[in-house]
Amino acid sequence: MSQLITLDSLDLKGKRVVIREDFNVPMKNGDISNDARICAALPTIQYALSQGAAVILISHLGRPQEGVCDDAYSLAPIAARLSQYLHIPVSLIKDWHHGFSIHPGQVALCENIRFSLGETDNDATLSAQLAALGDIYVMDAFACAHRAQASTYGALEKAKVACAGPLLCAEIKALDKALLHMERPFLAIVGGAKVSTKLTVLEALLAKVDHLIVGGGIANTFLAAQGHAVGNSLYEPDLIPMAKKLLSSKILLPLDVVVATELSDTAKPQIKALIDIEPQDKILDIGPKTIALYQSFIEKARTIVWNGPVGVFEYPAFAAGTHAIAHSIADSQAFSLAGGGETLSAIENYHLNDKISYISTGGGAFLEYLEGKSLPGIEVLKNKGLN
Repeated sequence: MSQLITLDSLDLKGKRVVIREDFNVPMKNGDISNDARICAALPTIQYALSQGAAVILISHLGRPQEGVCDDAYSLAPIAARLSQYLHIPVSLIKDWHHGFSIHPGQVALCENIRFSLGETDNDATLSAQLAALGDIYVMDAFACAHRAQASTYGALEKAKVACAGPLLCAEIKALDKALLHMERPFLAIVGGAKVSTKLTVLEALLAKVDHLIVGGGIANTFLAAQGHAVGNSLYEPDLIPMAKKLLSSKILLPLDVVVATELSDTAKPQIKALIDIEPQDKILDIGPKTIALYQSFIEKARTIVWNGPVGVFEYPAFAAGTHAIAHSIADSQAFSLAGGGETLSAIENYHLNDKISYISTGGGAFLEYLEGKSLPGIEVLKNKGLN
């Protein structure tokens, strides 16, 4: 953090401040279904306005075909929601590439950056156009910091002054507290469908944690590696040898599970011991004995990192495990750090936002930081700080 130039260290009065935020929010039928990322960015925007800046916002939304303006991915709903929260009009600027007029106290949102050719390829021309929009370029989108793209890397390189925003700084501080300055016992909970998507983070965490709970399809692969039958469950046979290598006393696996023969609203759940799993069974949640085991480790922990549910919590019949784990983390005395889309959905569903120490806006960036990888959007800021 000491290498980073921060927004609050700069004079913003009368300056055009360009802020790369992450407004990649879930949408349903053209409406925002969860605006947590918008809310997370508000303090940064409000700070810049309070310091007398003109604020220009950059973001992407979804995965439109690059270079094609598609109304389904327009940031118009974001501009409207920002106007509502900031209590001032937020203009949506579609043709911004050669600059536009804006005055101190005003806020403008540039249309979806992925409508511009060259964003994902870190195009030099697009990077220069972004950098030229303002006097200061602020990287505040931690969730995009693992991508070396025009708006998250190239523009920072080319900007006269580039700095880290408050949200980005808060994310780094929370992650560093969990990974570098943790109190022990240190517990990690990693769920999800596939070991393959989280193999490197599992390896990295095993070197740091005291215990590691694995859930979902990941747990099924580890159970198979232990020699248990997993029936018709989601798992990865090809990764059983790797799972065997990772197996250690640090990894906590289910003692009992909730199974059904299908995943549906009408499925009939059954609690089974591992030895009783039949060929047609799908493992869809953890059982009560496993919940009690995991809760005992959560209660003792002093640092908890959570990424991924332990069951298919979207279906009420298979939500008990994730519900219990979420509430146990919320009630614990540990510093708790949660990240990833499904994890955040679970926390929101159970109304526990205020009881988790820090909720990361990042998904892929969160995992890569846990792995110990350097994130391009942060490294470029460090280089700016050294110059």
